[in-house]
Amino acid sequence: MSELGINMHRCSFQTEKCGKTKSSCWRRILVCDFRAVLIHFSGNDSAFRLLLDFLFLNPSLDFPPPPSISQIVSLCILGLLEEWQGYYINYKLMKKKVKQYAQQMEVGTQDRRHVLKDFSRMLDNQIEKIVLFLLEQQGLLASRIAKLDERLDALQEEPEISQITELREAYRAAGQDLLRLLYFVEINAIGLRKILKKFDKRFGYRFTDYYVKTRANHPYSQLQQVFKHVGIGAVVGAISRNLHELQDRQGRSYLSIYDQPVIPLQDPVVDSIKAAVDRLSNSTNFLNFLAQHALIMQEELPAPIEEQVDDSNYHFMSLILNLANTFLYMVNTYIVVPTADDYSMSLGAAATVCGIVIGAMAVAQVFSSVYFSAWSNRSYFRPLIFSSVALFLGNTLYALAYDLQSLWVLLIGRLCCGLGSARAVNRRYISDCVPLKIRMQASAGFVSASALGMACGPALAGLLQTKFKIYKLTFNQNTLPGWVMAVAWLIYLIWLCISFREPPRENEENAPQESNQVQNDTLENGLHQPLLITSLEKPSDEDDDPEVDDSEEAPEESRLPVTSFGAAYRLLTPSVKVQLLIYFMLKYAMEVLLSESSVVTTYYFRWSTSSVAIFLACLGLTVLPVNIFVGSYISNMFEDRQILLVSEILVLIGILLSFNVIIPYSVVQYVGSGLIMFVSAEVLEGVNLALLSRVMSSRLSRGTYNGGLLSTEAGTIARVIADGTITLAGYLGRSMLLNVTLIPSLFICVVSIVATCYTYNSLY
Repeated sequence: MSELGINMHRCSFQTEKCGKTKSSCWRRILVCDFRAVLIHFSGNDSAFRLLLDFLFLNPSLDFPPPPSISQIVSLCILGLLEEWQGYYINYKLMKKKVKQYAQQMEVGTQDRRHVLKDFSRMLDNQIEKIVLFLLEQQGLLASRIAKLDERLDALQEEPEISQITELREAYRAAGQDLLRLLYFVEINAIGLRKILKKFDKRFGYRFTDYYVKTRANHPYSQLQQVFKHVGIGAVVGAISRNLHELQDRQGRSYLSIYDQPVIPLQDPVVDSIKAAVDRLSNSTNFLNFLAQHALIMQEELPAPIEEQVDDSNYHFMSLILNLANTFLYMVNTYIVVPTADDYSMSLGAAATVCGIVIGAMAVAQVFSSVYFSAWSNRSYFRPLIFSSVALFLGNTLYALAYDLQSLWVLLIGRLCCGLGSARAVNRRYISDCVPLKIRMQASAGFVSASALGMACGPALAGLLQTKFKIYKLTFNQNTLPGWVMAVAWLIYLIWLCISFREPPRENEENAPQESNQVQNDTLENGLHQPLLITSLEKPSDEDDDPEVDDSEEAPEESRLPVTSFGAAYRLLTPSVKVQLLIYFMLKYAMEVLLSESSVVTTYYFRWSTSSVAIFLACLGLTVLPVNIFVGSYISNMFEDRQILLVSEILVLIGILLSFNVIIPYSVVQYVGSGLIMFVSAEVLEGVNLALLSRVMSSRLSRGTYNGGLLSTEAGTIARVIADGTITLAGYLGRSMLLNVTLIPSLFICVVSIVATCYTYNSLY
C-alpha cells in the first residue's frame, strides 16, 4: 500500500514540475510508473486492482480519461513479466510489413504470390515462437507443482497450520503464474486475429481462410495450440484439487470452529483460472450458451474497472422491467398465431391473409428497432414508456377491429404493436447497465423470457375459448388476445412509471466532446508505447510509420461506433455475412412453420384452435431443455462450427420431411418434421450468434448500429418475407400452400450450408 502511495505521489509531483503539457507529461509518467509497479508485482491481485482503480477512477486527479478497457488490460498483462516481452506476437513489425507489401505491390516490385508466401512464413515463425515458449512454461509449471505435491504428501495427519498456510500460498502463487500464462496466450490469439483481419482488409484477399485452412488441419499444426489450450487442464485440475484439500486440512487443524478464519468455498485464483480457460478454449455451459442467443457483445479481456463502472448504473428492478417487457412482447407476437386465420375470415378476407396479420408486426419492427436503438443512446425510460403506450393502443385497435368489421383497423393495430418493439432497448440496457459479473445471467434471462413468452402466447390463446358481449364490445377467441394484452401493457406501464430508475449519464452529458477526444488521442498515443523505460528513449521509432490505420484495430476508431448501416456493412467480413445469412434462414424457416400452422393443420387434420395452441406451446417449451442439453454437454464436446454445420443439415432434413409428396400427409409427419426443424433452428441460433459475436468487428459492439441491431434486422426482415410468402402462396389455394412456402426455405437453407462450407475454416 505504501509503495502505491509513493508511486502516485511521485507521479503527481513530476506532473506539477513538468514544463510540457500535463497530458504529455502524464503519458511518460504513466508508462514509467506502470513499469515500476508491475516489475515488483508478485501476484497480489487486490493490490494490482487498487492501482488501476487509483490511476483511472480517482476523480481528484485531473488527468485525461482512460483508454478502453481492453487496451488497459492488454498493456498491464504485457508488463507483468518483463522477461516475456520477446515472446509476444510482434504485431508492430507485422503491421509495418503489411504496409510495406502494399507499397511494393503498388509500384510493381512484388507480386501477390511472393507476398503471401513471405507473410505466411512470418506468421509461422511468430506462432512457433509463442507455442515453444508456452510449452516451456507449462513444463516449468508442471515440475513446480510436482514438487509441491511431494511436500503435500509429506505432511502428517495433523500438521502445523503454518506449514499448510505456506504450502497453500505456494499453490496460489503457481496458480497466479498459470493465470499470467493464460493471459499471455489470449493476448497473442487476439493479436493474431487482428493482423489476419488487417491483411485481408488491406489487400482484399481471403488470406485468413487460406492460412487457417492450411494450418489448422495439418498434423503438425501449431495454430490450434494458440487458440485452444493444450495441457492446461491437467495443471488447473492439480492446483484446484490441492488447494481444496489444503483448505480442508487447515479447517481440521483448528481446535474449535471459532478459531477458523472465514475462507471462501473456492479460492479466487481458481475462479480466475477457470474463467480464463473457458474464454480461451471457447468451452461453455448452459448459462453461457443460453446467453449467446441475446448477442450482447462484450469487450475482450474485461477488467475489474468495468465492474465498478457498471455497479453505479445497475438497478435490479429496472432489469426485471426490461425482462418483463421482453416477455410480454413475445407473448404479444405469438398470442394471435392460432386464431389469425379465423379472425381474417371473420372480416371477409382469405385465411392466408393471416400471414399479413402476423407479419405486420414484424414490418413495423424493422423500423422501430433502428429508432429504439438510437433512442437508447440518450434514455432507457422514455423508449420503454413509448413502447408500452404503442402496444396498449395497438392491442386495443386489434380487438376493436372485430366490431368495426375492418381489416385495416386490424392491420393498423398490429403495426402499432410492431412500433412498440423495444427489444433493442432491452438488449442495450443489459449490455450497458448490468455489471459484468451478472451480465451472463441477465443475458440468459433475456433469452429465457423470450422463450417463455413464445410458449405462453399460443397457450394463452388456447385458454381464451369463450364468447360474450359487454355493451357493444364482443369478447371471443379472436378479440380476447387483444383485450388481454392491452390490460397487461396498461399494468406494465403503471409498474414502469413507479419502479424504473433511469441510469445516470453525467459523463456523457457534461464532458465536452472535443476536449475529451483530444485528451483521449494524447493518452492513447502514449499508451501505445511498450511498458519499458528503454522505449521512451526512442520516440522516433513510433513516428516512422505515418500510416493511418483505418482498420478495426485502430485504437481511436475502434472505440467509435459506426453511424450508419452503410458503415456497418463495410465492416462485415465474408464470415459475418454468412452468419447473418444463416440467421436469416433460420428465422425464415421458423416463421413459415409457426405462422402457417393454423391454416395447414386446419386444412390437413381439421385441428381446432386449442389443438394448434397446444402444438405451438409445446414447440416453445422445447427451447430451454434443448439449450440445457446443448450448452451443458454438446458444446463442450464439439467445436461451435461443427455444431453449426450439423444444425443446418438437420434444419434441411426437417424442411425436406415437411413436404407433402407421394404419400398422404399425416400428423406424425407434420409434427415430427416440425419438431426437427424447430429444435435444430433453436440450437443453430445459439451457435450462430456465438460465432457472430466472435467474428464481428469490435466497432459493432456499441452504438446505434451495433451487432445486435444487425442480427435483429436480418431476422425481422426474414419474418416479414416469410409472412408475405404465406399470403401470396394463398392465392394458389390451400392445397399448394405448404409446398410453395417450403421451397424458399429449402433454397435458402442449401445456400447457407454451401456458404458455411466455404467459410468454415475462418470460423474460430
